[in-house]
Amino acid sequence: MTYMTTSIGEALDQVNRRYFLPAIQRPFVWSPAQVLALFDSLLKGYPISSFMFWSLNSETKAEVRIYKFIENYRPKGLSESAAPDGRDVVLVLDGQQRLTALLIGLRGTFAEKEKHARRANPDAWASKALYLDLLKDPATDPDDDEGEIGVTYGLRFHATSPRNDHRHHWIKLGSILDYPTEDLFEKLVRTVDFDLHRGITPYERDLAHATLRRLHQVVWGDEAVNFYTETDQSVDRVLDIFVRANDGGTKLSKSDLLMSMITSKWPAGTAREEVYGFVEFINKSLPQPNEINKDFVLKACLVLCEFEVTYNVSNFTGHAIATIETNWKAIKAAVETSFRLLNSFGISSENLTSLNAVLPIAYYLYRMPDFSFRGSTEFERQNARQMQRWLLNSLLVSAFAGNSDRTIRLARAAIRENLKIDRNFPTERLFDALAIGGRISKLDERAIEGLLELEYGKPKTFLALSLLYDNVDWTRAYHVDHIIPQAQALRRVLQGMNIPEHRIREIEGCVNKLGNLQLLAGEENLEKGDLPFDAWITSRDRYYCERNLIPDRLDFRTARMLPDFVREREKLIRERFMRLSGKAQY
Repeated sequence: MTYMTTSIGEALDQVNRRYFLPAIQRPFVWSPAQVLALFDSLLKGYPISSFMFWSLNSETKAEVRIYKFIENYRPKGLSESAAPDGRDVVLVLDGQQRLTALLIGLRGTFAEKEKHARRANPDAWASKALYLDLLKDPATDPDDDEGEIGVTYGLRFHATSPRNDHRHHWIKLGSILDYPTEDLFEKLVRTVDFDLHRGITPYERDLAHATLRRLHQVVWGDEAVNFYTETDQSVDRVLDIFVRANDGGTKLSKSDLLMSMITSKWPAGTAREEVYGFVEFINKSLPQPNEINKDFVLKACLVLCEFEVTYNVSNFTGHAIATIETNWKAIKAAVETSFRLLNSFGISSENLTSLNAVLPIAYYLYRMPDFSFRGSTEFERQNARQMQRWLLNSLLVSAFAGNSDRTIRLARAAIRENLKIDRNFPTERLFDALAIGGRISKLDERAIEGLLELEYGKPKTFLALSLLYDNVDWTRAYHVDHIIPQAQALRRVLQGMNIPEHRIREIEGCVNKLGNLQLLAGEENLEKGDLPFDAWITSRDRYYCERNLIPDRLDFRTARMLPDFVREREKLIRERFMRLSGKAQY
């Protein structure tokens, strides 16, 4: 990796002529104080880190949207898009904030809000240029208002040219750009020397000359811009480079950058707002809290629109993005219906252990746009139950762990082929398709034994219990409830019952196990509270124990007998799971 160097003046001469910004860059976020600190560091001879550029060939230029650097900064101001017009184009991958700060300080302005003014008032903002006080001795302590960042040179932003006197002599910092050569610079020195206040001391005159010469050296003499130029045209490689290069600053993930690249190709230019707005809607506006992200939404676009499902830039071609934009409304509808359906089953961000497992359901609903998650017809009710059964199985056996892209492809193909002959959600066909290569796609004996080890508070516990209930009214909120209350299995309570220590430890080991857990409607759970189960059960209907797989042994329904109760109930749960998996009963 070979680095090259250039001066700040030469680098700025190329900005917005040859040097531009890629869509993957975030907006300019530096404060005025940071800009001052950068120039102060340069004047002191401190290094300002390396830059990384990306040189584009003609083909990549046609694919990548480019933007201009901001010279005159205003809050929330957006960079203008730029057209290469046949020019050489070099994009700045690392160093945008520093290069923009140099540009603002030497060629532009920084808009700052006047104190106590309202942000919404356009007159509250004043565009200020950067000035340098040649009579400020950098060897003295920093001014009070700049002490936090240690700026000792006389750098300030001013809306108008400040007045010079025997204590201050201000020059606009950017004026140095007009004097690139030594001969021209000497003319500037003579002009400044003539304009200095006659009341200054010889030391102050020497100080002014030294500061001015230091500024010229920083901008035109020193090759302070140390940069590496990447020539590989692989956008995915560049994204990886960008992520690593920016690891020390405000962190951007590869998905952030990928989102920006996709935004740059979206014809209407609103991809970011559309995707982020939809993520916010799904997460916060549906019946249950969800936790999707932009990666999931964009991957869903690939899956639903029949493109290669691997989530990288190369699959988001111009054609793919145009197709996604055309079908965006239908994509959103399918994803929304999927999560409304999941939420109606009590599945939310608390227990949805794989977002990828939702994609086959979203694909089916995309292909069946008239399907109602409310289950207003028998067809919809039956298929909603089949989707729930398949999803719970897939989550419980972690069917989408590992090479999930391959799993998604297989699931999509199975649904696509089935829809040619049948409108129903193909639960069994999916089980068979995903079982290729010896993977577990639904519960078997070993997986069932693993479920019996689940405990209270684990995300999969709610999922496992949900699979046990065929006729639950999911319009009600259900809680995971301890059948034998925790309060009755506390150590101090058990010790008060003169139960031996070994039995206490056995009881404590069973209280949170799946065998002591059930799903209970929220209002019932509040009513039950810490009541002894053998007392509370008398208020339930005669089919309650059968529905909840509770052993028909009255003597087992106490904390003292909890280990025996759990063992008997595990037998019933095991049998139910085996029936659901299509296996013979134990």
